[in-house]
Amino acid sequence: MYIKRKIDDFLLKWQQDADKLPLIVKGARQVGKTASILHFAENYENTVYINFVTDEKFKKITKDGYLAENIIKNITLIDPGQKFVPHKTLIVFDELQEFPEIATALKFFKLAGEYDVICSGSLLGLNYKRIESNSVGYKLDYEMRPLDFEEFLWAKGYSDDVIGELLRKMTDLLQFSELEMQVFMGHFRDFCVIGGMPRLSAKFIESGNFQGILALQRALIQNYKEDVRKYAVGLEQTRIINVLNHIPVQLAKENKKFQISKVAKGGRAADYWGCIEWLNDAGLINIAYSLNFPELPLKGNYNPSKYKLYFFDTGLLVATLDDDTQEDLRVNANLGIYKGALYESIVGESLVKQGFDLFYYAREDSRLEQDFFVRDSQNLVPIEVKAKNGNAKSLKTLIISERYPDISYGIKFSMGNIGLANNIYNFPYFCVFLLKRWLKSKGREQSGA
Repeated sequence: MYIKRKIDDFLLKWQQDADKLPLIVKGARQVGKTASILHFAENYENTVYINFVTDEKFKKITKDGYLAENIIKNITLIDPGQKFVPHKTLIVFDELQEFPEIATALKFFKLAGEYDVICSGSLLGLNYKRIESNSVGYKLDYEMRPLDFEEFLWAKGYSDDVIGELLRKMTDLLQFSELEMQVFMGHFRDFCVIGGMPRLSAKFIESGNFQGILALQRALIQNYKEDVRKYAVGLEQTRIINVLNHIPVQLAKENKKFQISKVAKGGRAADYWGCIEWLNDAGLINIAYSLNFPELPLKGNYNPSKYKLYFFDTGLLVATLDDDTQEDLRVNANLGIYKGALYESIVGESLVKQGFDLFYYAREDSRLEQDFFVRDSQNLVPIEVKAKNGNAKSLKTLIISERYPDISYGIKFSMGNIGLANNIYNFPYFCVFLLKRWLKSKGREQSGA
């Protein structure tokens, strides 16, 4: 079962660009890179696919240099069955992290101009400086992440018209019917538990149940840890795995700020920051930084030493929980457990997939704390994540206080229906994937366009 992905449209537009650059698709293991590229390859008369993990012999194709003609000559020398039809062939170099040297050839494939080239690989962040220096100005990057909820809905059979109607109700502040709330919240709960790894989503949709999902999730987590042991060196391996293991533990606290002192007794932030960067470069975590003060601009206004860490896929976070919690989640769909961390994680994950950086705020001299911040064309917009339909005291304070002039309204995601009160927009959780489009619409409304 191939699941439609947002990269599909991107790849078609890339193909139609007469001046296209060679493309590098990067992302964590099992997010669907190879499947999407090979699905797209069906648009070509001819495809040459080379995998540097399963076919190590192809690591010798640059022995005569990096000119396109020399590489093609050596590919056909190793495998005479491969053919190259100028202007009708897609060349795919997969598992690029195993042979980053091939990136040097991208310049020469671009200059030759006869073949379309896509490179793909996992853990590219770890070798990307090496790749970057070898292909400056002659490549285009695309970072692929797990499915978002929109792609999950596509896989369930929902059309763009249905998704457009969800957005229309948000922009027009029209409440969902009881049936709509029940159906879409049910899909959202399933998505939170399964996560966005395409293989798991396809298995769930085809079978209609969770059987085997947890085992596959835990196997995938183990694979990531094996990647750490393969690519990291020395003492860093243990430290990186310790950080990864402590993410669910620290998210279970009331104060979810990640503390190195809880990872290892006497541990120092300076000793562990490289481990966090490693995980981030590998695409395995999302980092939310603490704002110094809730004001614009966001990127120039945060403390790099205060942060929260989230798994890049909430389904994998779920897979780390104990067996009783697993049963509560899968049988009772009780996402409100775990001190709201699952809701917070899935909202943060959705923001990242829409292109937002993650920021939060916790005032030292009070209990004022805000889960996330984004911005529209004019305003800083605080976001509250509520496990239950409770009051949003911090959100109200940020909106009404004169201390925060960049904030004029806020957004609350909860189990409740669409609504607006006291300049707080309430949306159900299943709408979070539409936030960027809603903010754009809000911006047009503010400008009078």
